Formats: sequence, structure tokens, C-alpha cells
Amino acid sequence: MSLFHHLVSRFLSLWLLIFLVFLVLSLGKSQKEALQVKVGIVLGSNVTLADLSLRAINMSLSEFYNTHNGFKTRIVLNVRDSKQTVVGAAASALYLIKKREVVAIIGPGTSMQAPFLINLGNQSKVPIISFSATSPLLDSLRSPYFIRATHDDSSQVQAISAIIESFRWREVVPIYVDNEFGEGILPNLVDAFQEINVRIRYRSAISLHYSDDQIKKELYKLMTMPTRVFIVHMLPDLGSRLFSIAKEIDMLSKGYVWIVTNGIADLMSIMGESSLVNMHGVLGVKTYFAKSKELLHLEARWQKRFGGEELNNFACWAYDAATALAMSVEEIRHVNMSFNTTKEDTSRDDIGTDLDELGVALSGPKLLDALSTVSFKGVAGRFQLKNGKLEATTFKIINIEESGERTVGFWKSKVGLVKSLRVDKVSHSSRRLRPIIWPGDTIFVPKGWEFPTNAKKLRIAVPKKDGFNNFVEVTKDENTNVPTVTGFCIDVFNTVMSQMPYAVSYEYIPFDTPDGKPRGSYDEMVYNVFLGEFDGAVGDTTILANRSHYVDFALPYSETGIVFLVPVKDGKEKGEWVFLKPLTKELWLVTAASFLYIGIMVWIFEYQADEEFREQMIIDKISSVFYFSFSTLFFAHRRPSESFFTRVLVVVWCFVLLILTQSYTATLTSMLTVQELRPTVRHMDDLRKSGVNIGYQTGSFTFERLKQMRFDESRLKTYNSPEEMRELFLHKSSNGGIDAAFDEVAYIKLFMAKYCSEYSIIEPTFKADGFGFAFPLGSPLVSDISRQILNITEGDAMKAIENKWFLGEKHCLDSTTSDSPIQLDHHSFEALFLIVFVVSVILLLLMLASRGYQERQHNASPNLPNDQANAAQEEVNEEGNVGDHIVEVDTALVRRKKLTSNTIPIRRVAPLSRLKSA
Repeated sequence: MSLFHHLVSRFLSLWLLIFLVFLVLSLGKSQKEALQVKVGIVLGSNVTLADLSLRAINMSLSEFYNTHNGFKTRIVLNVRDSKQTVVGAAASALYLIKKREVVAIIGPGTSMQAPFLINLGNQSKVPIISFSATSPLLDSLRSPYFIRATHDDSSQVQAISAIIESFRWREVVPIYVDNEFGEGILPNLVDAFQEINVRIRYRSAISLHYSDDQIKKELYKLMTMPTRVFIVHMLPDLGSRLFSIAKEIDMLSKGYVWIVTNGIADLMSIMGESSLVNMHGVLGVKTYFAKSKELLHLEARWQKRFGGEELNNFACWAYDAATALAMSVEEIRHVNMSFNTTKEDTSRDDIGTDLDELGVALSGPKLLDALSTVSFKGVAGRFQLKNGKLEATTFKIINIEESGERTVGFWKSKVGLVKSLRVDKVSHSSRRLRPIIWPGDTIFVPKGWEFPTNAKKLRIAVPKKDGFNNFVEVTKDENTNVPTVTGFCIDVFNTVMSQMPYAVSYEYIPFDTPDGKPRGSYDEMVYNVFLGEFDGAVGDTTILANRSHYVDFALPYSETGIVFLVPVKDGKEKGEWVFLKPLTKELWLVTAASFLYIGIMVWIFEYQADEEFREQMIIDKISSVFYFSFSTLFFAHRRPSESFFTRVLVVVWCFVLLILTQSYTATLTSMLTVQELRPTVRHMDDLRKSGVNIGYQTGSFTFERLKQMRFDESRLKTYNSPEEMRELFLHKSSNGGIDAAFDEVAYIKLFMAKYCSEYSIIEPTFKADGFGFAFPLGSPLVSDISRQILNITEGDAMKAIENKWFLGEKHCLDSTTSDSPIQLDHHSFEALFLIVFVVSVILLLLMLASRGYQERQHNASPNLPNDQANAAQEEVNEEGNVGDHIVEVDTALVRRKKLTSNTIPIRRVAPLSRLKSA
């Protein structure tokens, strides 16, 4: 054992040396056996963003191969400087493809350098992988070999749109760098804002080569516009200059809104503290990366390796892009990585170029497929390409302050704008962002626009009218030819503008010809506002659907509706047949039939109960029955009925007649005394059937409404004033006048203020939204003016204006009358007649049942014995001996005898003295 330990201790250092030599040789052999795959990088030197991205690429490949040392491929980077120019980037890419025969290129750093590289990669089948070229315009090149390992700028447009919509701003101005990067987002912004009805008033393009004075001049131009919401889309270097100048000229004060895209928000770390001071109160849309363990570990390693350099979003995308490329290269390790170079023949006079000998990468199609399908969880989230690019699902909304950025909310692709990422469904409470510090260090949300103090006066069009001047009247001074505009509509507009929270300068421009005549219809005046000739239109302009396509209307300030007006006639009923008017024909017939029915039922009941009635002649029976039936109207009966059933039926019938007669009396009285005035027609349909002339106001939209209701156009007459309207009514249709007018309630009320006792409104009333002030589409004045209209209509100001221009109208508001006298019809008494019928049927059934019962009793009992009959006779004789008194036989007994024998019953026994005298 001692010898063994001695040998081991003596040769231990030799054994360790041999093991280390073997390990080095084996590692060298494995490295030598790994396939070296050349990949080019085109980035600018001496650029902070490019430098950080290149560090991330190297760090990604180093860490990836350390954890995947069994891979058979190794990427070898060939870095070229783009010199921050398009030509430099193109030359670098061409060199890498021709001279280095790289299978892929990572870069370029900007969207401006990308188009040539994309076309070059498409021709040589070399994938171009960019982590920073974000312009959506690059998609128009339609190259399958362009891989966007980042989001394009269009993905954040919906987040910006959601912010604008949540604060209800109606106009915005995009400020963008004048190149492919800045212009790329504009089409998407326009589409998104059109969906929420937001207007882009102006597009401010700022060149990279602008001096500070040129930028200041452009900002001063923006100050003269009313819009105060600006969306800034540019990179940090130009953005810092822009905000510094805006701060200098006081455009970051109260009332302004600034929103920056992720071009600036994602790179806040490289802008410096001075830039943050100039951007105090600015909102930003920033790409959001979830704090995964992969990202946290990378940040820790980054800080340990590079110290104070902060890891930004583009460095994360570059890190994941390198990882995806390494995984894809390993997947196609068995594919030929060489180039197929074909040299074209050139004549002596034809000098060839470098592009003539451009080869084609044999690995291109396979590498492209591998990149398109690779999927892994990277530091920037799930790396999975869709249509050649990464998709963004979440953006962070930040509020920039002097001390840094503060998160105020998020935008999620399937949810929208929310306060917290934990919200899966949008509610009214979650839709609002957290409190925001706006420019000017205020927490009050800016309204998004201001009326500039140095702007020109608003040109407000007013219609030239020949009548109804209470609403709008335009007069011109004969000497100065200066127009003066007055009227109800003008007073309302002046009152509204005087109560606006800011000063608005405006002037009225009559919509007339040089000779003072109306220039056109109201539709034409509204359309000229749409064309930009006027800044608004004020007057008795009705809010209509077709007009709202060209202008925005403030809330209506007048009564709504369109009605027919017709003359009234003396509705007091006259004539010899007026007594028939209270009841309809149907009710008269039903009443007569009821009398006949009651007479028949009385006949039946009396016939069974009264022997004397049965002995009468048929003509006497008929006259007695119907006299009895009709006499119930006056409760004057010749004699009482003999039948119990008749009495019950008469009681019910008298109750019905009492209600019927009282209703008849009341209606006839109303017709003869109360009902004085009635419209000449009852309904619009009567006008259409009668074919009378209908009047409408000149230039009014009511003409089209009348044609839609199928009124004959040749029967439509125009009028310009209440006086003309009155004159047409007096002439009537037979003399070329009118028998009805179709106009808005406001005009009809003005007309009836003078003639309310002679005309009436008939049904139906058609819908219309009343008068409204018109402004160009998207005008920010509309919302403020609408609020002021509500204020004056709910207060006393509107009543004062109405009393000024429509004095004497109030007593005519209730002048409309009922369209026809009220007649009683059979439907009103259906229940009463039904009660009579049911009672009569029940009585008839009871009578038949009683008769059947008596007949059964008669058949069951024998005739009375002779001794009973003799006893009865003796009683009669005894009673007959009493002086001159009347001896009467019990009627019930006599009637029982009548039912049980065929002898004639003795009804009365006359006094003896009378018998003796006879």
C-alpha cells in the first residue's frame, strides 16, 4: 500500500496534466466539428441604440450556445457599419452577400435603410431580420424574405385611438418626422380616427434637417389653429428638440395635449433628464413586456455586465432575434449553406455592376421556413411570427413627469383601455385611466381645443327670407350697404355665444345674391358650409338626416314637428234632422231591433198569463204589445201587466232606456250648444282623397315630404309669408288657393297667432328635429354650443326671447279642436243590450219550466169532489146575502179551478142590487 500511495502521489501532477491536454483537444475537436454559419449585421456605429442592440445580439448567441453546447452549428457574426445612411446600409449588405456569402442579415437599424436591403434579400434569397425597422410601409414591398422581429407602428394606433375616444376629443394634429418612418403610421391613424369620428385638421411634417427656427415656425403655425391635441411620432433625437422648442414658446402649458408614440416612449432611457423636464405632462404609448423570469434574469445579467446601461425594448427584440436565428440555423444544419453564383456575359462596351454577379443562397427557402415556424418564450414575450412579424397585444400608457414615467393604464387588444392588466372585461369604472398630470401641471382634462386669439372671424351664413321675418330678417343700409340681421334665431345664437366660456369672434354673411334675393335653398346654404365657404349657418335651419351628412348640428332650440293646418267651419249642428245625429245609424238600428225584441218577449209572457189578452184580436194584440214596449220610454203604461216575467223584463229594459235616453240628451245638447268649430277635414287621408291644393313654404324641405306622401305635385302651392298663406286660404282651391298648409310647428304657431280662431291643426303630426345651428363636420364648437343651448332653454332666457318675437301667441296655443262631433255608437251600449238579452232568455226558460211543473201537478191530482164544490157554492150564496157589499171570490181559487176544469171561471160577483136591476 505504501508503494501504491507513493506512485500516486508522485505521478498525480502528471495525470492531471494529461487529463487537461485531453480535455482541450476534445473541446477543440468539437468546436472544429461544429458548422460555422456566417450571418451579417448591418448597424450604424457610434449610435447608442445600435451599440446596445449589438451587445444584446452577442450576449444572446454567447448564452444560447453555452446552454446548447450540443448544437452542430455556430453563428459567426460579420458586422458592417451602415454609416447611418441609406447608401452605406445598401453597400454593407451587398458586400456581406457577395463577399462573405452570409445566409442571413440582421438589420438595418432604421426604416429608411430597409427598402433596398429587403429587395436585395428577396433577390438573393437571404432573409433580412430587422428588430427596429417598424414602418408599416415596408409591408408594401411584399417580400417573404423580410422578417420583422418586432411590432410595426400600426399596432399602437388602436391604443392611441382609444385614448382620444375616452377623453372625447374631436380633432387632432399628428406631428411626425418627414421620412418613411414618420409617414408609415399616417394611413392607419386616418382609418382609426374615422371609425370614432375624429378629424385630422392638419398634418405637421418636420424634417430631420430642420433648424430650430424652422421647427419654431411650424409650431407657431400650430398655435394659430384651434386644435390642441398633438400626436408626436418620431425618434428621440428629433423629439428632444421638438419638445425643447415647444416648452420655450409655451406650448406645454395648460390646455395642450401631447401624446407620443412608442418611437419616443420606448427609448425614454436614452433621452436624458433635461428632455424629461421639457416633456412634463405628456402621455405616451409604450410597448409592454411582461415581467417574466427570462426578462428578469437578463436584466440582472445585463446590469452585472454593462453597469448603468439600461436594457431597452429594442435590445430585447435583438436578443430574441439572435436566439431565433440560432435555433433556425441549427434546424437546417443538413442544408447546403453555399451560394449559387451565375456570372453573366458582358460585352466589351457593357460595364457590369456588383449586382450582375449577385448569387442566390441555397439555404434561403429552408431558413425562411424555419424562421417562420420557430416559437419559444423569449425575453420580450412569446416569439412567434405571424405574417412575417410579431404581434402586439398590450401597450402601457405612461404619464411623463420630471422624475420619470408613471403608468396610468394599459391597452389590451381584446379588451381596450383599462386601469389594470387584471381587468378582463371593460366596465365604466375600469375604462378610465388613473389620474393624469397634464401640461401646465393641472389634473383637469383639457377640452382639446381653444379658439385662437389671432384667428379670423367666423363667417356665419344666414338665409335671406321674404317672409316669416320673426325668425330671421336681413336688411341692408341704403347708404353703406351694410347688412343688419335680426330675428328670433339670431337672438338665440347671440345669447349662446355670449355665454361661451371663451371669446368667439364672428360675423353674419347673408346667403343672397348681389341684388338682395335669396341665393338658394337651405340645403344649398348647408352644403356651402361643407365646402368651406362659411364657418357655420344660423337661422331657421331644420335638422335633417340628409343635411347631417355634410355638417354637424348643435342641439335644437325650437319646437319640433310638421303638421297640416286647415280652416275650421261652424260645427254647430243645424237642420231638421239634427235629432238623429247623436246616435249612429248602427245604434239606431240596434235600438229599434231591441224594441221589437222586447215586444215579442212581452207577447209571449202575457199570452201565457192573461186570458183577456188571448181573447183579443190579433191587431189589438200587436198594438197593445208594441204600445207597451215603446211606452216604457216615458213610463206611461195603460195597465199593469199580468205576468211576473213581464214585470221583471220591463224593469231591466227601463234601466237600459234610462241610460240610453240620458246619453242621447247629453250628446244632442252638446251638438246644439257647445260644439262650435270643427276642421273642414278630419285627417290627412281626407286631404289626399279630396284632391284639394296644399300649401308649403318656398324653399322648404316640406315639398319633398309632400311628394313622399303621394300628394299630386300639381296641387302644391308655395307661399313666402303668413300674409301670402292667409291670402291663399281665402281663395280656396276652387280659385287657385289652398285648403290646407303643411309646415313646421314654429311657422304654424306664428301664423295662428293672428288667425287662431279660423284654423286648426289636424292629425297626424310628423316628426322633425326643429331648428339647429350648423357647423363643419367635427367642429369643436358644436358640443360647447349645445351645452349653452340647454342652459338657456332650461332657464328664463329663452322665454324672454320668445316673448319678444312671438308676443300674443300664447292665447292661441289651445286653438285646435276635435276633428269631429262625438256620436254614440252601438259599441258603447253592447253590455246593456247583452244584459237585456240574457235576462229575457232566462225569464223565458223560467216561464217554460213553471208551466211544465204546473202541467205535471194537474196530471197528478183528480177533480175536486162534488161536496167541496157545493160547499164553495154555499159560501158564495152566504156571502151574497150581505146587503150591498161586493162579494169577491178568491182569485187564486178561481184560477186553480180554471186550470183544473173546462168551465169558465167566475172572475167577480157583482152586488145584488146591480144584479136585480139588470
